[in-house]
Amino acid sequence: MGVVGTGLRLAQPADLQQGEYMRVRVYQPAKTAVQSGRRKTKYWIVEYEPNERREPDRLIGWIGSGDTDQQLQLRFPTREAAIDYCERNNLDYVVREPHRRVVKPKSYAENFISRL
Repeated sequence: MGVVGTGLRLAQPADLQQGEYMRVRVYQPAKTAVQSGRRKTKYWIVEYEPNERREPDRLIGWIGSGDTDQQLQLRFPTREAAIDYCERNNLDYVVREPHRRVVKPKSYAENFISRL
């Protein structure tokens, strides 16, 4: 799932001055701690940084804000596709590189080796 050649351009808020850009984050999500699979870590996400504080509702107590840009998450197959989208739409982006996984090979027998 991703945005590929739709030709759509996101509307910028009226409070932005000429030459000012909306700020977005470009990142690759981390693997969840409760699952061993890594399927959801293969794509790159573009999401807007918050413009407003999140506050609890006085009546119900739910947390929310008037910033609807937070509801939007765009997925791209590659890092370059996400950056290209940001540049085409004049978005000020910050790329957060993923942490590389370090695999330490172990054998089951190492559990029973006594260490002094």
